[in-house]
Amino acid sequence: MKTLIKNASVVFPEEVLQTSVLLEGSKIVDIDVASQIDADEVIDATGLHLLPGVIDDQVHFREPGLTHKEDLASASRACAKGGVTTFLEMPNTIPATTTQERLEEKLALASRTSMVNYGFYIGATPENLSELVAANRTPGIKIFLGSSTGDLLVDQQDALERIFAETTLPITAHCEDEATIRKNAQQFGPPRNVADHSKIRDVAAAVIATRRALDLAHRHRHRFHVLHVSTAAEVELLAIHRHLITAEVCPHHLFFNTEDYERLGTRVQMNPSIKTASDNEGLWQALEEGTIQVIATDHAPHTREEKDKPYPSSPSGLPAVENSLALMLDQVHRGRITIEQVVHWMCDAPARVWDMVDKGRIAVGYDADLILVDLERSEEIRDETQWAKCGWTPWHGETLTGWCVRTWVMGHTVFNQGIVDQTPKGEEVRFDHMRGGYWATESGH
Repeated sequence: MKTLIKNASVVFPEEVLQTSVLLEGSKIVDIDVASQIDADEVIDATGLHLLPGVIDDQVHFREPGLTHKEDLASASRACAKGGVTTFLEMPNTIPATTTQERLEEKLALASRTSMVNYGFYIGATPENLSELVAANRTPGIKIFLGSSTGDLLVDQQDALERIFAETTLPITAHCEDEATIRKNAQQFGPPRNVADHSKIRDVAAAVIATRRALDLAHRHRHRFHVLHVSTAAEVELLAIHRHLITAEVCPHHLFFNTEDYERLGTRVQMNPSIKTASDNEGLWQALEEGTIQVIATDHAPHTREEKDKPYPSSPSGLPAVENSLALMLDQVHRGRITIEQVVHWMCDAPARVWDMVDKGRIAVGYDADLILVDLERSEEIRDETQWAKCGWTPWHGETLTGWCVRTWVMGHTVFNQGIVDQTPKGEEVRFDHMRGGYWATESGH
């Protein structure tokens, strides 16, 4: 099938041009084609912007083991609504994805259920080095340097040294120092309210773990990606190691800070914790200066009943995939950032970081993972309209300007003006780690 999208403002890596894009099957086959070319479907996108689909490289979709919170089908529908055409999912499911066999089980499950494209990390444990060495069909290795489920915590130095020294896949990590967290918890005694969460999981916990991980990456010359940077202090460390490591920030660390606990309570309880307003500004500056390259959500839903439990019985995590793009487009509307920056941080950069084949750009030969967005459309975010299974959002009641109105995955329309095609259309992401990552490509300039 051929689809012609004409008269859109098309966002390329370096510029925005009003032109046409021709899709055939799962690929982009031509750009700036004649408007009278034969096509099975012609879409007049006047007044709309055409973007590459968003790539969210850090999500927790809870399947298997915790599907009362979320599953691949419900989460991928929320992705389609929010303009996310590809996700990379973390290994802390039940059972955890710590072997090639479990990785392939997840891939098979996603092939039957996911509306958008998918990939899955393999998780490190203190004992599974041989699995990490042999792993394939994965973006990379995930290490938890702070608390996690099951046996995924790896904070022993000898185990970390071996993982960085003996594996070849890119490594990413949750950087919070477990010893610091425990010390803080003992010092503060029984927590009184959720605001104590940011005192226990403080700036030092993040900085100590990030410094430790960066030292390992530097000494072993191993590609490394820092997840969910939450402090301005970490940015100084990232700047020292530019051109070896990459990093990302999440919307909740850009938009929320400790002043929001009073208003939102456990809805903004996260690991790493939210920090101060000055940290918000430091993270924005790091994005704009290129010290942080990627925006990802860390989508980690829990039911309302779970989140409404009194702290510390309440779990950490929040849903975000269906609102993350709109949050950034609203910043374009407000004049803080440009649409080209959004596309770099949410589409092109994650594709380059993880060596994705034919993803992240609008270019001939690339996959037809595309979204149309209306930068003038305003909508209020409501709990009751969320597509994520948990049915709530910390942005409830906020009105944003700039929304996805149509989503293509591999050339198939999966979302169009509120209507979703629930037939699984997603495909397994292909990775070519010989490309060398973000800094080895021209997008890293």
